[in-house]
Amino acid sequence: MKTRYTHGGDEHIYVEIDDEMSLDAFFKSLSMSNAVREANIPGVTEICPANASFQVRFDPDVIEPEDIMARIKDLEHKSEGAEKRLTTRIVEIPVFYKDPWTHETLMRFRERHQDPSGTDLEYAARINGFDSVDEFIEAHHSQPWFVSMVGFVSGLPFLYQLVEREKQIEVPKYVRPRTDTPKQTVGYGGCFSCIYSVRGAGGYQMFGVTPMPIYDPTQTVAHLKDFMVFFKPGDIVKWKPIDRAEYDATLEAVENGTYVPKIAEVVFDLDEFNADMSGTNANLLEALNDA
Repeated sequence: MKTRYTHGGDEHIYVEIDDEMSLDAFFKSLSMSNAVREANIPGVTEICPANASFQVRFDPDVIEPEDIMARIKDLEHKSEGAEKRLTTRIVEIPVFYKDPWTHETLMRFRERHQDPSGTDLEYAARINGFDSVDEFIEAHHSQPWFVSMVGFVSGLPFLYQLVEREKQIEVPKYVRPRTDTPKQTVGYGGCFSCIYSVRGAGGYQMFGVTPMPIYDPTQTVAHLKDFMVFFKPGDIVKWKPIDRAEYDATLEAVENGTYVPKIAEVVFDLDEFNADMSGTNANLLEALNDA
């Protein structure tokens, strides 16, 4: 990894740890952005972390662009022994795969898709070498996912699959973006899965929908009363496939205020994960099952 520093206009410094997503790049980005925050550099007004990068906003009337650039570069050397152990949580997210709402939407926009003759799931299964949609769905939900970034749309998580690189699912975005995506759609683009926090335009492939709200600016949803955004970087997700009856029951529980997401506190150690991915994932899933 070779870190790249660039100016973003007059008020931003953009720090790119690597040009591709990896957990090593994420942890270095997290370590460096935390170091910038802890340094209390005069003039810094905002720090925005991303998948394998971060951006710093500053007031140029307080600190010169070249001066803050030098300060941030210096922090890279001080954070080279980045902490790769994170106390976090694993969350179970119910997903209604092959639901009627995303299906209706994707059929309306087939002319914008790589394969207008099929569905998003059929296309994703085929290009990833699976014999059936059900096999592809099992690959999507069977192993945990790491939230590497929250944003782009308020509350939207980017999720990176915790498996060997050669086993990771990869699916391109639509050839041309849609003008509609149902709220809480579970989507996929590149190497990232996501949950659309609100209804709106989008280009990710659509695999299903979750009844669990992840963003509520009114903070009336029971599990979002403390903060309107559910996810934060470092969270771990396990998708749980559900049917229509379970979807309706969960939606009813959300609406009457009795729904409680299944969550367990865990420790994620990057070195342990790289040494034994299947064992680490098994321990994460066991902690969730015991919750």
